[in-house]
Amino acid sequence: MKKPVAVVALFAATLLATPALAEDFPSAISVSGEATVSAAPDLAQIDAGVANDAKSAKEASDANNAAMGKVLLALKGAGIPEKDYQTSRLSLQPQYAPNRSSGASPVVGFRASNRVTVKIRDVTKVAGIIDTLVSAGANDIGNISFEVTQASKLLDDAREQAVADARRKAEIYAKANGVTLGAPLSVSEGGAPMPLFKGRMAAAPMAAPAAVAPGEETLSVTVNVSWAIKQGQ
Repeated sequence: MKKPVAVVALFAATLLATPALAEDFPSAISVSGEATVSAAPDLAQIDAGVANDAKSAKEASDANNAAMGKVLLALKGAGIPEKDYQTSRLSLQPQYAPNRSSGASPVVGFRASNRVTVKIRDVTKVAGIIDTLVSAGANDIGNISFEVTQASKLLDDAREQAVADARRKAEIYAKANGVTLGAPLSVSEGGAPMPLFKGRMAAAPMAAPAAVAPGEETLSVTVNVSWAIKQGQ
């Protein structure tokens, strides 16, 4: 005897609509951990330049070349290796008279400028180098920055602290969800270690010795860690 068509259809629909016995529980807990370390900078960088005005382009250029030559000789005399200073900007621009009418302003002279970037590997000598540059004729000094050159190595302890921080957070989430942490599945560092603060100051030529404060930099590291989890008993 054949089953009614309606009964067969109802049975098939029941099978299709039956939900899974239980939803799959997430297989891992992933969190980020952070840590910081403070370090004194061991490298300074200074931009220094000379600017000269003259009636003709050649006069301005010649005067500027002579002035920068004295600055470079002063750097060499101060013990800065040639590999640690480099020309960063060179320009020769016409200077115009104030425009008091609708017509074009005439050229009244030229300004030549030359800038050099200097690396100082002993930050205790920064103030002395600035004074040397000013005495040699540099009339534009600024954009002084301080760096920690071995930042990644100095962050090794912070990396351990960051992993511990990540585990602390993961255990909180595990407890809140009634599970326990298993073995770590993956560990990755979130980007390149970067300073949270980079000490900078601008120095203007002055008769008194330059006042420079290298300060201290705070370096930060972030790690991303995933742990396997298991159901609590």
